[in-house]
Amino acid sequence: MSSVSRTDAPLRAKTVRGDLTDPSPPRTGPAAAPAPVRRRPGFWQRLWRDRILVLFALPGFLVLAIYHYLPVLGNVIAFQDYRPYRGIRDSAWVGLENFRVITEGDPAFLNALANTLILTGLQAVLVFPAPIVLALLLNSLLSERIKRLVQSILYLPHFLSWVVVVALFQQLLGGSGLLNSFLRSHGWDALSIVGNPELFRPLLLAQVLWKDTGWATIIFLAALSAISADLYEAAAVDGAGRWRQLVHVTLPGMKSVIILLFILQLGTSLTVGFEQILLQQNAVGLARSEVLDTYVYNRGVIGGDWGMATAVGLVKSVVGVVLVLGANKLAHMFGEAGVYAAREK
Repeated sequence: MSSVSRTDAPLRAKTVRGDLTDPSPPRTGPAAAPAPVRRRPGFWQRLWRDRILVLFALPGFLVLAIYHYLPVLGNVIAFQDYRPYRGIRDSAWVGLENFRVITEGDPAFLNALANTLILTGLQAVLVFPAPIVLALLLNSLLSERIKRLVQSILYLPHFLSWVVVVALFQQLLGGSGLLNSFLRSHGWDALSIVGNPELFRPLLLAQVLWKDTGWATIIFLAALSAISADLYEAAAVDGAGRWRQLVHVTLPGMKSVIILLFILQLGTSLTVGFEQILLQQNAVGLARSEVLDTYVYNRGVIGGDWGMATAVGLVKSVVGVVLVLGANKLAHMFGEAGVYAAREK
């Protein structure tokens, strides 16, 4: 009896430890059927499965296709001596002749290019950081009611058209506007602001800041709300003041959003307010107000040189794509996602 218990002791120990193998021979019955392999549904099956979502997305897709992608085919007239009454099929092909205005340095084109680059640089330095600063100021407000009120007031100018914005500035700063009427009524000399070529660029920047800065803060406020409050508490425990919290917590938390928006802005860096500038061009003159977009309009639509205007617009678009791709590659080199993630090797 004791021998049996001693013999069974290792067996019970193995059973408890879980390392006891089944000593019984394998079953000799029919093999178990393999699990069925699920086939991935085909394109038409997935289309029918997601038909409701497709129907919701269809209007937006049609708008993009008709008004954005389909007109891209019209860039073929950059290589033609295009005449509207002949059409694309019957217009003569001239090859790269329309691009000579760029390669040979037409004075009007160089003037438009210089004005465009100057305005682009000013907007990158003065206009782009403004929503970031405004978002930081709004985020510092303790009262949510006051914050919402200020946000609503700052958002309103974005919904005004440039026709209304330009008219408002003319009523305020024009020769017979509110400011000059006040100065004359008090015996002072009137100021020449609207229509003054020397002040045209500061006036453009002021209009852009007033109209779009409040609206652009939405994305930055969303980025600020995504920063964990634990980071600020940890920084405060370590003795960091508001300035150090801004430098070491807030700005790093917004860095990815700032880089993303800056890359996207580079794509439209050569497009600087066509409607805004065109509405004020007659009062200022072409020397200060002509940019690439108005140059294309004046030379193509007004002057009838459709092929050359399309060539300039095509080069401008290609340069914008190259800037976006280059900035996105640079963002990848610094460890940021950019517009799209880098492909893993």
